[in-house]
Amino acid sequence: MFRWYRDATKCYVYLPDVSRPPTDSADGSNEASVSTFRKSEWFRRGWTLQELIAPASVDFFCKEGELLGNKASLERHICEVTCIPAKALRGTPLSDFSVAERFSWAASRETFRQEDKAYSLLGIFDVNMPLIYSEGKDKAINRLREEIDKASKGFKRKNFSVIVSLSNVSDVEHFVARKTELVEIDKALGGDGSRRAVVLHGLGGIGKTQLAVAYAKRHKDSYSAIFWLNIKDEDSLKQSFVKVAQQISREHPSALRLSNVDTNGNLDEVVDTVKAWLSLPNNTRWLMIYDNYDNPKLPGKTDLAAVDIRCFIPESYQGSIIITTRSPQVRIGHLIHIRKLGDVRDSLEILSTVSRREGLRSNPDAIMLARELDGLPLALATAGAYLDQVAVSLSDYLRLYQQSWAQLQESSPELDSYEDRTLYSTWQISFDYVKQQNDLSAKLLCFWAYFDSQDLWLELLQHSESTDPDWVRALTKDEVSFHQAVRILSSHGLVEVDTSSECLMESRGYSIHGCVHSWTIHILNHAWDHDLARLAVKFIAAHVPGEYDVRPWLTQRRLLQHATRCSYMFSNNLVPDDDVEWACHNLGLLYADQGKLVEAEQMYQRALQGKEKAWGPEHTSTLDTVNNLGNLYKNQGKLVEAEQMYQRALQGYEKALGSEDITAPKLNIINNLGLLYADQGKLVEAEQMYQRALQGNEKAWGPEHTSTLNTVNNLGLLYANQGKLVEAEQMYQRALQGNEKAWGPDHTSTLDTVNNLGVLYADQGKLVEAEQMYQRALQGYEKSWGPEHTSTLATVNNLGEIYRDQCYERVKKSALQKLRFHSGLTEHSECVSSIVQLVALCLRHKSCRKTLLSLLCKVFLRMNEETLSLLAFSHGVSDAIPQYNRFCDGCHCDIDVGTGCFSCKSCKDVDLCRLCFARYDLDELKSIMATCQDHTFADFSRTVTVEDAEQWLQELARDLTR
Repeated sequence: MFRWYRDATKCYVYLPDVSRPPTDSADGSNEASVSTFRKSEWFRRGWTLQELIAPASVDFFCKEGELLGNKASLERHICEVTCIPAKALRGTPLSDFSVAERFSWAASRETFRQEDKAYSLLGIFDVNMPLIYSEGKDKAINRLREEIDKASKGFKRKNFSVIVSLSNVSDVEHFVARKTELVEIDKALGGDGSRRAVVLHGLGGIGKTQLAVAYAKRHKDSYSAIFWLNIKDEDSLKQSFVKVAQQISREHPSALRLSNVDTNGNLDEVVDTVKAWLSLPNNTRWLMIYDNYDNPKLPGKTDLAAVDIRCFIPESYQGSIIITTRSPQVRIGHLIHIRKLGDVRDSLEILSTVSRREGLRSNPDAIMLARELDGLPLALATAGAYLDQVAVSLSDYLRLYQQSWAQLQESSPELDSYEDRTLYSTWQISFDYVKQQNDLSAKLLCFWAYFDSQDLWLELLQHSESTDPDWVRALTKDEVSFHQAVRILSSHGLVEVDTSSECLMESRGYSIHGCVHSWTIHILNHAWDHDLARLAVKFIAAHVPGEYDVRPWLTQRRLLQHATRCSYMFSNNLVPDDDVEWACHNLGLLYADQGKLVEAEQMYQRALQGKEKAWGPEHTSTLDTVNNLGNLYKNQGKLVEAEQMYQRALQGYEKALGSEDITAPKLNIINNLGLLYADQGKLVEAEQMYQRALQGNEKAWGPEHTSTLNTVNNLGLLYANQGKLVEAEQMYQRALQGNEKAWGPDHTSTLDTVNNLGVLYADQGKLVEAEQMYQRALQGYEKSWGPEHTSTLATVNNLGEIYRDQCYERVKKSALQKLRFHSGLTEHSECVSSIVQLVALCLRHKSCRKTLLSLLCKVFLRMNEETLSLLAFSHGVSDAIPQYNRFCDGCHCDIDVGTGCFSCKSCKDVDLCRLCFARYDLDELKSIMATCQDHTFADFSRTVTVEDAEQWLQELARDLTR
């Protein structure tokens, strides 16, 4: 029957349980008819599986006899209903799909006769067997599986069977993880006996050989023979063929060519004879594993020792092949990139098994060690073997690994499962090949020791000068030279493209494994090169972006890990102190901008000491670092120390250049002092400094210079804090007009002033104007900084508060008691509009959702919509249990699930914990009485169970806009 369907020009399916609605279109696209089509009984019947798969063309007709569509036009729906891949419906040979997968297609189908569960699949598996309707389903299925097994292995498989022997392969007693890779190998090698090949490529020591061994052990019954060949060089490979010939001869002495070949003579003849035997008809179920193919012959590669694997693969298109290699350029079959172990529990299992120490899964020291070894099986097994034989703690091993890497590796025991390879030697093999091919590649790998292991990119290295080594300039002179050097490293599995940075301003970087990085530090650079260390620091520091660079934070984030490497080298005296003051200053700027204030202070102090030693304490470059230290102390809240730094810097400039000097650094210090005094509440002193800075900037640069406008903006902030709202608005408007002219309307400096105007208008009760300013600032920030930047999120919160205040104003002016849904435009439509905008913010900005839901809760509460208010509150809590995002106006504690929450229905922001609510009832909290005439509290101590906040907000938005 299957062949009859397969050979038919077209097949027709009548679906009596599918009706076409009167409004249905002829192309089958109507939603209602598609829905009933997907539910048709036809998809749950056993015999219809072959009716669906076998024919090239199938047309479907509904109860009324009208065309619904065909197998091609309805393919998506058929695939979703049946879980059958599209390529199976399109005619791909069913042998390309595993037996288990084909059985899964019929798993949910039913037949009238129980035996037909098996018989209806005969065509799907292309097998034949007698139909015995009295045998029952289980026996029928078992017979079907036997026939499938016979067909897949071949009736004559026994004529080619060779006992599986992996005696010449390192055994793996406890193989860990790699379940996904094992499944992928099995799927790629599954089929009808025609040629299938898999290439396992990855870093040396990543576990490629162990994975191949594990696959061979688990699937040995699926193959007539499994042969293991060492292809590290041509001589080793030919000797492996000799062993294969001997294996076959022992099992099949009648194979005349093999029995007569001289395994001690011409090895090429041995290879040809084995290949010929593997190419015999019906000998299709063998598996050849070519291990350690790390020096492949590739186009353009002149290495005479390179091996061309194609000369050693049987010519006939049959059998299965696995190749392990460090090179991703071997493209003979399905490529599987073997990566480090991603789950730390798998790493801990290797440590525990090899070290024979129990309880490591919950041991903090073991977890730290596993993370340091970063999922590399060879490193984990080496550590485990050492811990098994030496009475040393896990923490001590980690210390030795970090401090005495080379000595530790030399003294570690050899591992049976990794032949003669150790962490000490495994990458030396690759490095020797690299050095032969491209000396720049080898030098780059050595240089990498002075950077972090992750994300090294071209532009970072393009800061060389004429005094730097020639090879550095040659490496980075253009993209082609750099990527050619990296490509050689990548071809030996030492380097991978870095995928950690999603949004880049420069080229994508490359990374090496942490253990390889340790090897480059302790082996390739065992004689530490202080000049290279200084060069790396120079490159990193020179790449710190300036204040006016485009999206500088993207580059700053990429540089942080390399800056950490610099800090390590500085703290361990691995970098000479001379001529690195400017570099330390720049690294301090980087750390400060990224909020790493402790690290920033260390770098600034190092820079200050170096500059004082080199140029003296009153040199202007020294004073620049002093000023930056003042900025840092101010950000840390150390206001006394900050003022001391600013005063020192200011006095130094006045002494060096005169009190009338109006250079930019001096004016910047004066402005910084104004900011500091404002933070200290010394508003008179702050205004004096701002006015002094303003006069100096106007005289030096003019009234429209950006430095002048920055001080004008600061004066606006000061006047706003002093309650001088008219003067504040004048300053903001001047700053806004100047920034728009200087930077444009969308520059972040312009947007900062726009946001400040929004705050001012909100304080003045000008809610419409405030909303306009916040909307403009938000759109600009999202475009410039992105939706998750702190400036963006602060403006989102400000805008949410405006919508809340707008609703409060509307409710206050009306007698509205209930929110009117589905009523179209009402006298309260502006209030509804503000709620819709608030809900839209909740949906668009998940990072602020907790705060925005709290505002929405207050709005609904003010409108006497207590059910909606409780829902909004509950969603806010479920979004981030246990915090309620509120604090008690009585005792000022953070309100959470434990404290309870009582919220005033009349006030915008009065909340009490359970204890203060009890005190309020006893009239003990007079201070909060001033906020409204009569506090009426809603009890939010017990929240309701809620579904997904996203879904609730979407439904609320639809409900409000009907």
